[in-house]
Amino acid sequence: MINNQQHSQIDKHAYNSGMAAFFLGGVCAISAGIIVSILRDRYQFSFSLSGTLVSTMSIGNMVALLISGILPGKIGEKATTLILTSGACLGYLITSLTGNPVFLLLAFLMMGISKGCTANKCTILVGSNTDNRPKAMSLMNAWFALGALLCPFLITFLQGISPTLPMVGVSLAGLCLWFVFFFSGLPGRSTAAAETSGKTDYSFLKNPVFWILAMLLFCQNAAEYTVNGWVVTYYKNEHILSGALATYTVTVQWLFTLVARLLLAFAIKIRKPFKALAIMGIGMIIMYALLLTVSTPVPALIMLALFSFSVAGVYPMAVASIGEMLSSASVGFLLSFAGIGGILFPWLVGIIADLSGLRAGMAVNLIPCAGIIILSLVMLIREKKS
Repeated sequence: MINNQQHSQIDKHAYNSGMAAFFLGGVCAISAGIIVSILRDRYQFSFSLSGTLVSTMSIGNMVALLISGILPGKIGEKATTLILTSGACLGYLITSLTGNPVFLLLAFLMMGISKGCTANKCTILVGSNTDNRPKAMSLMNAWFALGALLCPFLITFLQGISPTLPMVGVSLAGLCLWFVFFFSGLPGRSTAAAETSGKTDYSFLKNPVFWILAMLLFCQNAAEYTVNGWVVTYYKNEHILSGALATYTVTVQWLFTLVARLLLAFAIKIRKPFKALAIMGIGMIIMYALLLTVSTPVPALIMLALFSFSVAGVYPMAVASIGEMLSSASVGFLLSFAGIGGILFPWLVGIIADLSGLRAGMAVNLIPCAGIIILSLVMLIREKKS
């Protein structure tokens, strides 16, 4: 009886740690787009370099997702997580100290590594300790959205004190993230070795559903990372919003993301997830197309809010659909493949923006929005046939 109670307490502690870590992960991850805009204004970076910084963070994210699914078998879950998540604190600290592109690329790589490891470990901590995974995933991502919602206020407040203080402040949030994982109860080397004494199960790689989910998340990453990384710069460049007001576009974006994820967690019961995903994709493509056509503040913010509401459920619903394939390895492969979208499309936006203007570059993001619709319909057809 005592052992069962202790086991229950450990599960609850791990679950809560995953929620807390993803909240801080939201602060750290979404601050990157605002920090890119601040750095571009300060050092007059080109669109290409700005896009490369965002994409470099996505590269780190992808690398971390692979490593965090493989490395624990050698050094343990805790050591792996603490090493990789230190990048949030160290990366943002570097951005406060220099404008050298080489060091900034390294900083964003480290920040991406921390983001990827955080996503992997929080998914395992929460997903493995709940009886209702779809609800838990939506709630976990709601905490991420809350962190993302608060980060513009934090950055604007700190920027009013000192130009470099926003980077230092987010660096301290990264340090708090590291301490959450330190006390989360993640197993050390001996436990990890015992659990992974057999060969890692890679059978999920032969499952076509896994790859459809991976491609769906590829499109979600591409669409969401592009907006996260570029929307502040886009509104400033097109003179739709300016100054600190442009920074609060992130608040609008993540407020509606938070609302959507809370509705999915507590109010809306989804019986056919892929039908819901197809509807979300339709909403995304319509709202994003309208976002690119408006040129005044209020309609621009409304379109951004509705786009954010549409995309909010794609990630948690797709991850929850992994079902019995859930493991560190499967989550690592799934999210690292998806991360390629977050690397490719922000980079493409910067390249096309230098050639044809930022509005043309942003239009590239309509492709992954359409991809979500197509892939969801493919899954609906598979379900109907089976």
